[in-house]
Amino acid sequence: MNSDSGKILNLFISNKGDSLKEKLDEIKVDKYGVIGDKFYAKDIQRSILISTIKSYELAKNNNIELLIGSLGENILMDYNPYFLPLGSKIKIGNSILEITQNCTLCKSLTKVNSKLPKLLKDDRGVFAKVVEAGVIKRGDKVYIL
Repeated sequence: MNSDSGKILNLFISNKGDSLKEKLDEIKVDKYGVIGDKFYAKDIQRSILISTIKSYELAKNNNIELLIGSLGENILMDYNPYFLPLGSKIKIGNSILEITQNCTLCKSLTKVNSKLPKLLKDDRGVFAKVVEAGVIKRGDKVYIL
């Protein structure tokens, strides 16, 4: 296993009918995604959204203040996963995730700020699927396998 590449800063789930994400100290993941999330078992290839704190810093440097969690992520870390090749596996806690695709631009970002989609087109995050079920906790180290 490679040395750790970062750590988990925050964890979130989306609740049905609620636009704001709920911040948690830990999440449970299985092959269908984040247990309890409104997107659970909807699209296995896009079951978990991972973002980096660098996306928030990029927005701030462009005079856009974002609340942590407003990019729609389930996992926020201090490592930028965007440049990992598709198919890369990362170990967090006792779970293993596989990067499936870069995060696509999403109209919901324009509700936050009209400049966001263009600004973060290469830096919003990545989607992952669960290869090994487990628990992910805030503060867990991130390992690139």
